[in-house]
Amino acid sequence: MIIAAAGYGKGVGVHITVGAERMTEYLPMLQGKRVALLVNQTSRIGKAHLADTLKALGTDIRVIFAPEHGFRGDADAGAHVANTTDSKTGIPVISLYGKKQKPTAEDLKDIDVVVYDIQDVGCRFYTFISTLHYLMDACAAYGKKLIVLDRPDPNGFYIDGPVQDLRYRSFVGIDALPVVYGLTPGEYAHMAKGEQWIDSAANLDLTVISCADYDHSMRYHLPVAPSPNLKNDRAIFLYPSLCFFEGTNVSVGRGTPWPFEVIGSPDAGLDSAFSFTPKSTPGATDPMNKGKLCVGYDLRHYRKDLSTEMHGVNVRYLLRMYAVAKDKAKFFSSPDFFDKLAGTDELRKQILDGKTEAEIKASWQPALKAYKEMRQKYLLYKDSK
Repeated sequence: MIIAAAGYGKGVGVHITVGAERMTEYLPMLQGKRVALLVNQTSRIGKAHLADTLKALGTDIRVIFAPEHGFRGDADAGAHVANTTDSKTGIPVISLYGKKQKPTAEDLKDIDVVVYDIQDVGCRFYTFISTLHYLMDACAAYGKKLIVLDRPDPNGFYIDGPVQDLRYRSFVGIDALPVVYGLTPGEYAHMAKGEQWIDSAANLDLTVISCADYDHSMRYHLPVAPSPNLKNDRAIFLYPSLCFFEGTNVSVGRGTPWPFEVIGSPDAGLDSAFSFTPKSTPGATDPMNKGKLCVGYDLRHYRKDLSTEMHGVNVRYLLRMYAVAKDKAKFFSSPDFFDKLAGTDELRKQILDGKTEAEIKASWQPALKAYKEMRQKYLLYKDSK
C-alpha cells in the first residue's frame, strides 16, 4: 500500500494499491508461461523487488529488460547501459537504452508474456514512456502478450506544455503528447494502442492491471526515487519546467545535492546571493558546468502543493535566465536538443523573439484542448480536470 494526499493541500491519507500489488489479477496469466520483465528499481511490492517476488513464487522469468538508468537505477542520464546478468537472480539483463531501444525477435523468441512495471513521472521527455512505446511495438510485431502493472502519475493532476510536433520526434518525445500529459503508464498504453501510435496496434494483446483507490487529483509520493537526479517530490514537480534548461548553458543542479531544485549559469548577469558549483557525483559524473561557479535561483522553497508561481509548466525562469545571459548567442548551447525536449522549435523562437510567458502559454492552448478531448477516451481513473 502507498499513501497519497487526497487532493493537493488537503493532507488526507489515502491508501493506493498499485498494479504490482494486485497479484491475484495477473499471476494466473503468468502460470506455465515464459516471462520477460521490463523493470527497474521502482518495480517493488512493498520493500521487495517484483523480479525477486515473482521468482520466489516460481514464475519462469527468462529475461529482464532494463530502461535508461539501468535495472538497479544507478546509471547517469544518457549513459550507456550494458547487458549483464543480475547477480541476485542469475537472470540475463538486456539494456533497452542506447543503440538498442526495442526488443528484437531473438530477444523474445522464447517468451510468451512480457510484464512492464516502472514508476513514471508523467512527463513526455522522461524516457520510460518511449521505452514502453517500443516494447508495445515489439510485442505487437512478435505476437507476445503485454501486461502493464500500473502505477500513479505524480504529475497526473494537470496537463500543460507544448504538444509534440512529430517533425521533432525523438527518444525524448516519441508521441503527440504535451510535456505533462496526465496519464498513468497503463492509460498511456491504452492511448498508444487506441490511437495506433504503435505499429500493428490491432495485433497487440494488452492487459493493464490498474491501481486501486487512485484518482488524478491525488498528489502521489514516490516511495523509491525514479532516477538518480529526481531525488524527492519537489524535484519531480519542478522537472517538467526545468528540463528545458538541459538544451541551454544553464545547470539544473546535476552534480549538486539538489538536482532539479536549483538553476544557475556562469554566464548569468545576476546580482544573486545564490550560487553553486557542480562537481562529479554518483548519477552525474560529468554534469553541465562542472567545476564552474553558477549563479541563479534556489527553488527549494517551493511547496509540493503547487505554489501559484510554479503551477503548470513554467517558462518564467527560462525567460529570466535568457534575459540575464551575458552572451545570448550561447544561451541555447544545444538548440537541436532544446527543440527535441520542447517537441517543437516554436518555444525557442518565441524566447528569441521576446514573447511573454502569457503569449507563449496561450500558443499551446489549441493543441492542448484537442489532446484533452482525446485523452478522455483512455482514462482508467477519475479525472481532476
